[in-house]
Amino acid sequence: MADATAFDPASVLRRDLRRLRRLRKNNPGAWRNLNDQSAARLTARRAQQVTISYPSNLPISAYADEIKRLLVEHQVIVVAGETGSGKTTQLPKMCLEAGFGYRGMIGHTQPRRLAARAVAARLAEELGVEVGHAVGYAVRFADRVGEGTLIKVLTDGLLLSEIRGDRFLDGYEVVIIDEAHERSLNVDFLLGYLKRLMRRRRDLKVIITSATIDVESFSKHFDGAPVVEVGGRGYPVETRYLESEEGDQRTLDEKILACIEQIETLPAPGSARDILVFQSGEREIFDTAHALRGALDDRIEILPLYARLSARDQQRVFRPSAHRRIVLATNVAETSLTVPNIGYVIDPGFVRLSRYSYRSKLQRLPVEPVSQASANQRQGRCGRVAPGVCFRLYGEQDFLARPEFTDPEIQRTNLAQVVLQMRSLDLGKVGSFPFLDPPDPGAVRDAERLLNELGALSTNEQTSAPDKRASKTQARGGLSKIGTTMARLPVDPRLARMLIAADEYRALSEVLIIVSALAVQDPRERPLNRQGSADRAHADFLDPRSDFLAFVNLWRWYVETRQNVTRSALRKDLPRRFLSSNRMREWHEMHRQLLLATRQLGMRLNDAPADYSAVHRSLLRGSLSLIGFHDEKGNYLGPRNLGFRIFPGSALATRGEASSAKAKAGPKWLICAEISETRRVYARCVAGVESKWIEQAGGELLKREYSEPHWSVRRGEVVAFESVTLYGLRLAERRRISYRSIDPDLCRALFLSEGLVRGGVSKTFEFLIHNQNLVQQIVEQEAKGRRRDLLIAEASQADLYAERIPKDVCSLANLVHWLTRASESQQRRLFFETSDLIGTPDSDYSDNDFPPVMQIRGVELPVRYRFAPGEDDDGVSVEVPAGVLNALVGEPLEWSVPGFFSRLVEQWLRTLPKQKRRLLAPVTDKLADILSILLRPDRYRQGRLLPALADVIADNYGV
Repeated sequence: MADATAFDPASVLRRDLRRLRRLRKNNPGAWRNLNDQSAARLTARRAQQVTISYPSNLPISAYADEIKRLLVEHQVIVVAGETGSGKTTQLPKMCLEAGFGYRGMIGHTQPRRLAARAVAARLAEELGVEVGHAVGYAVRFADRVGEGTLIKVLTDGLLLSEIRGDRFLDGYEVVIIDEAHERSLNVDFLLGYLKRLMRRRRDLKVIITSATIDVESFSKHFDGAPVVEVGGRGYPVETRYLESEEGDQRTLDEKILACIEQIETLPAPGSARDILVFQSGEREIFDTAHALRGALDDRIEILPLYARLSARDQQRVFRPSAHRRIVLATNVAETSLTVPNIGYVIDPGFVRLSRYSYRSKLQRLPVEPVSQASANQRQGRCGRVAPGVCFRLYGEQDFLARPEFTDPEIQRTNLAQVVLQMRSLDLGKVGSFPFLDPPDPGAVRDAERLLNELGALSTNEQTSAPDKRASKTQARGGLSKIGTTMARLPVDPRLARMLIAADEYRALSEVLIIVSALAVQDPRERPLNRQGSADRAHADFLDPRSDFLAFVNLWRWYVETRQNVTRSALRKDLPRRFLSSNRMREWHEMHRQLLLATRQLGMRLNDAPADYSAVHRSLLRGSLSLIGFHDEKGNYLGPRNLGFRIFPGSALATRGEASSAKAKAGPKWLICAEISETRRVYARCVAGVESKWIEQAGGELLKREYSEPHWSVRRGEVVAFESVTLYGLRLAERRRISYRSIDPDLCRALFLSEGLVRGGVSKTFEFLIHNQNLVQQIVEQEAKGRRRDLLIAEASQADLYAERIPKDVCSLANLVHWLTRASESQQRRLFFETSDLIGTPDSDYSDNDFPPVMQIRGVELPVRYRFAPGEDDDGVSVEVPAGVLNALVGEPLEWSVPGFFSRLVEQWLRTLPKQKRRLLAPVTDKLADILSILLRPDRYRQGRLLPALADVIADNYGV
């Protein structure tokens, strides 16, 4: 055994004096109060009279002197021994005998509340005191600890919560971490925290107890802490393997029954005649109990044991009985508590473990083969008071092929709560924290993403921080104001976020009820053999729209009934309604704790009842990754392509799953409390919501895509089509929105080009009419000249407007608002001059060459000019009223207008055959003489053009 650093009383005294001097100087009132409290506690503890003795039949009793010596000489010791060696009950007594427990309490942690109560009762019995005096316990919703308490048995989770108010655990002189081999999340966190605390509190003693499972890792974690190996067992245990023969078609229940029949043939080993059968879950317990009752009649009593069982039914296991009993238990009986009088253990070899997949964001509860360590723990449940037999319903080779240890909880759970509390307590990054087994970095990143989703991380934490100041901010925690508030609420981060949002939506009264219900076990009982009766009893509280509101209805009934009837009447009424009185009491206590916590944080209950929208918008803030979209098959599509169904026990399941016809009546969008996988993937505790609520809650988590930005004449602004998704779920598709806030530069450009230059505005402005008229005139000039270089480009026209209109004006509404405030000179600048719009000064075309009207038979017909090659109206167009059409003759129109006449004649000449056209070469030189003849008043527009042209070239050129 390696030596650890010896206890130095002088260093402890110096540290205490420094801390007390600071307190005395900075807060004299607190100093006096501390002195009074410390003196009162010390007096009360010294007054306790306890009787310490060690049972000779427990193996650990032989190691008492060695453990007490090591405890005085070392800060940390590891005590390892098989189940039943007496570690849990005897170590606190050894601490008392070594002189500890008076300056501070002996904290003794247990993994479960049931075990904490049982251990406290056992210790009090052995010390000859009552619970609540020298020995007390503290669990969630129950605290029996007094001023004179020497040994405080508490859950490991409760000790963690005490760290927030007692960072150095000054209230304790010794901390015993029991059942450390279970490697729960709380235990791993405590081991890391205590390792750091050892440097600051050299007077604190720590004892780590474990079954004989990977003991060296605990010693190594605490720098070579000494290990005490408690050898031996009270009585020997025989292990029998049930090898499955080829073709064996028996069910698990049939194999269990065969073992029981075999046990009945064995001689009864004294009082240890009861049988403990391990099962993987409550459903398996009920199924096996039903099968055994049918096969064994009433000669053997069958008792279930699981964590959700009522305290009254749990106590039946510990009461003596005149008959042999079969206890059907989950792994709660593996290490957390000792079932008395067990002579035989039947181990089917399976366990239901909670596993969280950070990749699929899915909480799974698969049934897996137990590890070798867990199988040995189960084996150790017998052989305590007499020799025992363990039946393993699997082969020895199967046992040897199984993993040696169960995966630590820190490697199979969501770490959001761990990360949040570490940031809140300024414990640094998860990667640098001294965990016994560091968690997967991917799981840590997933936890940080969840906290980011909830808004718990500060801006510096969400983004990279290249400068040193930002890095220091991250090292100190990196929590936002919301995150700091969440850390002070004693619930899961998701639930804490719901409460914060409820305060904003004025729905705290209702959400407080819902959150406190979700934070404890569901008080509604639904036994597998009486599901129909339970559903009918619970129907009075259901809400067809929301399972969450069923909690509100149940709470209001419970509060009203509690006020109007006696406690005994209430206790009788609750089981008739399939409600657990213990869990209702836990719910009530949790509600009280959260109510006090929210008041301390300045939150206020709403006086008026909150509506459906406010309640479920609050719930959405903590459940953005727990939403679903209804598909055409009656299923739901969740985030990241996760498919699931509504749990059959939900009030919405009758509409969402009963049939394909009814499935269409299910809510299009829903929110749920959890999505878990058992036999199928189910959403539990669901409610219908609207996509716009999800979108409002999503904030920066939403992904928005924009397409087809364009100018809208009707709206007078640039709009685009928006698509919104959250974790792959499409909340909106091609929704028309204003594009100004997304790309103001593009909106400005389109406003100038489409709205002003092209006239795409619904409101008329004098400057715009004026400018468009100028443009039209220049366009007509271009048509007359058959050219495109007179009018400046549209981009240049837009630049003219850009110079005269402020940069922030990018819509019709902005323009109207600016014009009402613009000066006269600013408005006058909007009226363009012709010179502003003409790029080439050589653009003067007279009305003689391009007349606006044409007279035919005394009728003036309007003339239009257009330069559009290939179009029907390219060139010159004459508008003829319908009434004049019959009187119109076509010969004058063949002559076009003077401005185009030369080009027209030249084109006709170039259509002549080559041998005739040669006589007119060069055509350009002859053209002037031909035109001078044709344009004479006595010839122009006299008759048809082609005969006149033919006569001229025949007379003058012999063609």
